[in-house]
Amino acid sequence: MTSSAQPPQAEGPDVAPRPPAAPTANSMRRALKRARDGVALDVAEAAVLLQARGDDLDDLTASAARVRDAGLEAAGRAGVITYSKSVFIPLTRLCRDKCHYCTFVTVPGKLRRAGHGMFMSPDEVLDIARKGAELGCKEALITLGDKPEDRWPEAREWLDAHGYDDTIAYVRAMAIRILEETGLLPHLNPGVLSWTDFQRLKPVAPSMGMMLETTATRLWSEPGGPHYGSPDKEPAVRLRVLEDAGRSSVPFTSGLLIGIGETYEERADSLFALRRIARSYHGIQELIIQNFRAKPDTAMRGMPDAELDDLVATVAVARHIMGPSACLQAPPNLVAGEYGRLIGAGIDDWGGVSPVTIDHVNPERPWPRIDELAEKSGAAGFTLRERLCIYPEFVQRGEPWLDPRLLPHLRALADPGTGLANEEAEVRGLPWQEPDEGFAASGRTDLHHTIDTEGRTGDRREDFDSVYGDWAALREAAAPGMVPSRIDADVRQALSVAADDPTKLSDDEALALLHADGAALDALCKVADDVRKSVVGDEVTYIVTRNINFTNVCYTGCRFCAFAQRRTDADAYTLSLSQVADRAEQAWDVGAVEVCMQGGIHPDLPGTAYFDIAKAVKERVPGMHVHAFSPMEVVNGATRTGMSIREWLTEAKASGLDSIPGTAAEILDDEVRWILTKGKLPTATWIEVVKTAHELGLRSSSTMMYGHVDQPRHWLGHFRTLARIQQETGGFTEFVTLPFIHTNAPVYLAGIARPGPSARDNRAVTAMARLLLHPHIPNIQTSWVKLGQEGAAEMLRSGANDLGGTLMEETISRMAGSSYGSYRSVKDLVAIADAAGRPSRPRTTLYGEVPRERVSAAHTSDGHLPELLPVLDS
Repeated sequence: MTSSAQPPQAEGPDVAPRPPAAPTANSMRRALKRARDGVALDVAEAAVLLQARGDDLDDLTASAARVRDAGLEAAGRAGVITYSKSVFIPLTRLCRDKCHYCTFVTVPGKLRRAGHGMFMSPDEVLDIARKGAELGCKEALITLGDKPEDRWPEAREWLDAHGYDDTIAYVRAMAIRILEETGLLPHLNPGVLSWTDFQRLKPVAPSMGMMLETTATRLWSEPGGPHYGSPDKEPAVRLRVLEDAGRSSVPFTSGLLIGIGETYEERADSLFALRRIARSYHGIQELIIQNFRAKPDTAMRGMPDAELDDLVATVAVARHIMGPSACLQAPPNLVAGEYGRLIGAGIDDWGGVSPVTIDHVNPERPWPRIDELAEKSGAAGFTLRERLCIYPEFVQRGEPWLDPRLLPHLRALADPGTGLANEEAEVRGLPWQEPDEGFAASGRTDLHHTIDTEGRTGDRREDFDSVYGDWAALREAAAPGMVPSRIDADVRQALSVAADDPTKLSDDEALALLHADGAALDALCKVADDVRKSVVGDEVTYIVTRNINFTNVCYTGCRFCAFAQRRTDADAYTLSLSQVADRAEQAWDVGAVEVCMQGGIHPDLPGTAYFDIAKAVKERVPGMHVHAFSPMEVVNGATRTGMSIREWLTEAKASGLDSIPGTAAEILDDEVRWILTKGKLPTATWIEVVKTAHELGLRSSSTMMYGHVDQPRHWLGHFRTLARIQQETGGFTEFVTLPFIHTNAPVYLAGIARPGPSARDNRAVTAMARLLLHPHIPNIQTSWVKLGQEGAAEMLRSGANDLGGTLMEETISRMAGSSYGSYRSVKDLVAIADAAGRPSRPRTTLYGEVPRERVSAAHTSDGHLPELLPVLDS
């Protein structure tokens, strides 16, 4: 008998590997015993167990069922098997991929001949959803092909004609209408998504999904493979999607398609890849184990179907690998009535079952009736219960897995005690809107002051063990990147090149200088200081500014950030608009020319809140420069409003935004970035935001946070990236060095990051910033709040020319454990310049001259707030 795990021989010898030898009896006995004993399996043992048949298969499924039963009991659902009552909405059957087994996808000509549009119309979508609601369905499964507009001009024309930028925009719009007009909960299967796509869709759908299918790259890369010619089926791409879903805290469904030509080892590898991601982010809500069924009119029509034994063994092995808490599903319409065998192998869910629509992916396989499914489940000793598209564990977790705009819809349909569906709930449309709270002052709004007098309540937030992902998995991921590079270049030669023309430094030479120490480091700093003097002269600049952090409520999960709090934490706060404006006015009164405003990604604040903040300041203090909103906040605002980044920045500028801080950069290398943060924007998106801002005339600073899990090679890449952007846009005003403050940083408390940069690191980074960004970014800023007076003065002797601002209040670094206070007076900043033997002068945000009136006001007050000035009350 041909094993379904082997590739079809018809696909050609260039695809088919040599069939593996059957496992020995001894290897099978050993693997079965390890499974029975609950010992962790490896890939080789899993591959052996995938081939279990007969009595061996019975042994395997029995142990898998025990694992499943333990998980259900722990979850409070002992003896329960679930399903979702759904409708299937095939939004478009066009796709840019060419999978050799797929009958769901079609071409524009066939759609036209059948009288269909390129996409379902809104009326067609809502008609299906309304019929589902009438019959008590609670899930709208929206499935479609990947990015059809990239392949089919007809799809692009349809989207343009109907006012949508892309397919994702149409998916978002239809999800909102389904929520508002029918009450069904959208579960989205739009294929490969980017990190930004997840931000766009998360507010409109409680859950999403995409099958991994397989990690066997050869099935995608080699001619004749089932995924050949399908860009979205590259395993690395699909794994990145699963990672981004976890980073975005999106409850996500994935799984395997078995029997498409993968070997048992490749199938086992796929399961371990899914386990790794599930363990890292705790965001995979269910795994579907789907068996291949050959279909006529496809390239793989002659391939044998996956055998039932193969499916049963894969379910059982998946249960052992994924563990008791995982939710496993096998589609009931693809198992020829053999429900009992799948239950016995360890599934706990039947997936979506529709009383309204067919399975458009497998149209030849009708859904079983729900009463039949209940009867067959009962025969196996299980009670059938309805769930929502989002699994009960995620309903009960709440934030950050649920967007506040979806909470009313979920509460209307969920059983509050179990998180399962309330089967008696009325399914009706509800408004999709921002939470009612809006901008109301709450929490510890005096933190900007009391952080210096009382400190923070605790060294970590209460959800420390969950909000950042799995710490053990993170340690494994971080270890390779923390190994220092070998340096072969000659430091003396590199110093000679730097002194002659720093623009000619090769990467090897630059890396050698980034590692310099002792006399070589002294020489490097001297070269950098000479370049500084030739470019910007001796004057040290500073700005009279106020930081206003309008909220610290955030669930992004940045592992370096000690500022972010849950809304219920003792140190959490949010300022009202009037409090923001009050603080800006107070700053103006003491000579400020700028307010720098940033905040946490508060789930309740609408995307337009940033516009309101800028307007509030400009209305109160028209002359104040509004330097605000990091690239992360820009993306948050854009995705929440459904606007493009360019549209959002344009509106922000019209509301009073003058420039943006180039924070949220950390290290512009995703190898480091995904260790530092769970959910912050990736490097490519940061670059997109900054370049778009520059194109719109919104200049920005640039930054680098270093000294955590990074190495000098990452610093070099970061500098090169910033230099390229500046050569293209000319929009950076300065580069700011941000040494990592470790004391209360979660990634340090978890034992992963090192305790900040050394004094050597600080000098080398400052000096190399001067050299590697020359002549493109002339201003190099050092941070007194992170380095203190003596440290800042040393950086002024190492290539820096700017001290940043008076700040007046500073909460972010102080929450992280900085011991250098929250403000510096003008006299303090002048004293730092004096300590470096340099003159000083005030500047504007864009490094212009400060008006005399502002200089006089700052001189009178010394650039800081009088102690008796009220700053807490709105």
